[in-house]
Parts: sequence; structure tokens; C-alpha cells
Amino acid sequence: MSRLRFGTFLAPFHKPGQNPTLALQRDLELVEHLDRLGYDEAWIGEHHSAGSEIIASPEIFIAAAAERTRQIRLGTGVTSVAYHNPLWVADRMVLLDHLTRGRSMLGCGPGSLPTDSSMIGLNPTDTRELMEDNLDIITRLLAGETVTKQTRTHNLVDAQLQLRPYTDPCFDITVAAVASPTGPRLAGKYGTGLLSIGATLTQDGFDALAHHWNVVEEQAAHFGRPTPDRSGWRLVGLMHIAETKEQAYREVEHGIEHWFHYFQKVAAFPQMAVSGGDVKEMIDFINEAGIGAIGTVEDAKAQVQKLADQSGGFGAFLLLGHEWANPEATRRSYELIAQNVFPEFQGQAASTVAAKDRASATRTAHAQTQLDAVDHMTKKYEQEKAARA
Repeated sequence: MSRLRFGTFLAPFHKPGQNPTLALQRDLELVEHLDRLGYDEAWIGEHHSAGSEIIASPEIFIAAAAERTRQIRLGTGVTSVAYHNPLWVADRMVLLDHLTRGRSMLGCGPGSLPTDSSMIGLNPTDTRELMEDNLDIITRLLAGETVTKQTRTHNLVDAQLQLRPYTDPCFDITVAAVASPTGPRLAGKYGTGLLSIGATLTQDGFDALAHHWNVVEEQAAHFGRPTPDRSGWRLVGLMHIAETKEQAYREVEHGIEHWFHYFQKVAAFPQMAVSGGDVKEMIDFINEAGIGAIGTVEDAKAQVQKLADQSGGFGAFLLLGHEWANPEATRRSYELIAQNVFPEFQGQAASTVAAKDRASATRTAHAQTQLDAVDHMTKKYEQEKAARA
């Protein structure tokens, strides 16, 4: 596996009832923090209901975050393309590509919350059917085509983009996958990246990881596309890291119950089924089911390696944004991962360890040469003094 990128997948998940203005500000500050730490990517969600995932337009959030950051790439994670006119999705992303000087990325999905789609008269079957239709239109528009097409929700007549992307030939496009082969099938067909969300958040999804990429490769071959590059495969995972396991366990008591309750009782999203009745059971579910790591940097390293082994290799690991711990401990978790986990998977750890080992192996001999040098210069000085006497 080549240099692994790291990032965050920020839905976000905020406990209902708190000040939403401050919660959104906290999200922006987290992206700034990740930029300073050297994280590669941040993906921002789109949701319109259920009270916790409160960013309605990832494009607007990204525009604000781009002005606060320097290096981190910013993606829609994901744009619910079934909800929108595909012409305007493509048009807005090209604008964002220019505003960010090539740091924007488009993530595409059908929309995860039925409470979102029902407000515009669509059910989950509708959104999945529209997903493929709209993705086809978006990719054609971004390739410079003029598109005339009637979909269930929109009529495009000689539709075309007035701007070309800032990124040549185009910014990254990726398709979301939970557990079914729908996402991998579209990624292979259209030559996009793959963003595996549920594949790392449930045991069934974890078991299907390698199968996901097989589907991408099969579809790419079927449609005559080049063999897909695994660097375009992003996996989303769960972690909270502290200096000790005990500290990590104490810190997640702050908010892990809300996160579990959201998926157990609020969001009609059974693909993200989680189990656990109290904090201990919730921690055990994350760690023992193998879907995440609550613990130390060694646990984090082991989890990333486990995903690499199970998948056969991927390009980026995205930490699912959550508020299991308070903001200070959450920022510290990201910092510990950047400081101690990044180097293991980016080719930076071995060289400094090897340099230390080389120095340790020759320390005794080199230390003696230092002492010999001091002795030599002392004797030389004494000889010079004697010659002047």
C-alpha cells in the first residue's frame, strides 16, 4: 500500500437542543485544526432532518472552511444527488473548484435519511434510481458535453456548463457505498472513486470490504475503463484515542450514548445498525466487533492495518466525525493519530527509528572518540604550556 492519506468524514453528529450556531462553528474550527495537523481531506455531509446532522449544504460549509485553511482538500460527503437538479450540482462544484483553487471534491450518494427524501416526495427506491441517472448527467456535463435528458424530477434541454473546472481535467468524484454493491457498481461504471462508509461500521460491511473493490474492477472492465486505482478508495472508520485505554473510555462517556441512540432510535438507517445498552456495552461493541478503536495509538495502528489486510489496500482512511468526547479531548485524539499513526502508514516512521538504532549500535565507539578527542586536546594544551615555560 502506498502512502495512506488521512482525513475526516464529518456528517456531523450534534446532540439536538444545543446552540446550532456554536456547533457549526465548532465544526469549522475542527477542520482548521485538522489542516494544521496535516490531515489530507475533510468530507462534509448533506442532511435536512432528524436534528443531529445539521449541515444542509456541504458546498456552503466548504466555501467557509476553504477561507480558513491552506492545504486540506474539502469534499461533499456526500451530495445527495437525487435531491437536486444535476445541472446545478455540476455547476456549483465547478464554482467551488475555482474558489478553493482545486481543493474541492464531489462525493455522490442517493441520500441516507428517508426523513429527508420524503419531504420532496421521494422514497429510498426513488433516490437510488435517480442517483444513477443524475450521476450520468453530472459526469457528462463535467466532461464538456451538452445534455438533453428528461428525468423523473427534471428536464434538461441543451444543458451545458459555462465554466470548465479549475482542476484539469476535473476534480475528484467519488461514490458512496454502505453495504450493497450499488456504490461499487457505479464507481466502476463511471470511473469514479469509492467512499465506503458502512463497510467499516458494521461487521457485515467489514466482511464485504474486499468484495466491494472486486465489483469496482469487474464493472470497470465491463465498460471498457482502465483498471481502477486503489488510491481512489476511501474507508470511513470509528476511533477515539487517548494516552491510555482508561482515559479513552472515560472521555467517550461524554457523548457516545447520544451517537448510539441516534442510530438505534432516531435515524431510519438500518444499514448502520449498532448495538449496546450502556456505555460499557457500546465501547465493547466498537472494539470487539472490530469496526473501530477506542483506546491508544497502538489500537489505532492495529485497526488501520486490519482494514488494509481485509481490503487488500486502499487510498485514504477517514475518521468519522462524532462528539463522543468533549471538544478538547476530540482535538487531542486527532492530534495523537497525526503524531503517531500517520508515520506508520506514510513511510515516515522507519527512517527515524533506523537512525536511532544506528546511533545506538555505535554509541560506545563514538563516545570513546569524543573522550579521546578531549584527552588529545588537553595533552596538546599542556605541551604548549610546557614549551612556553
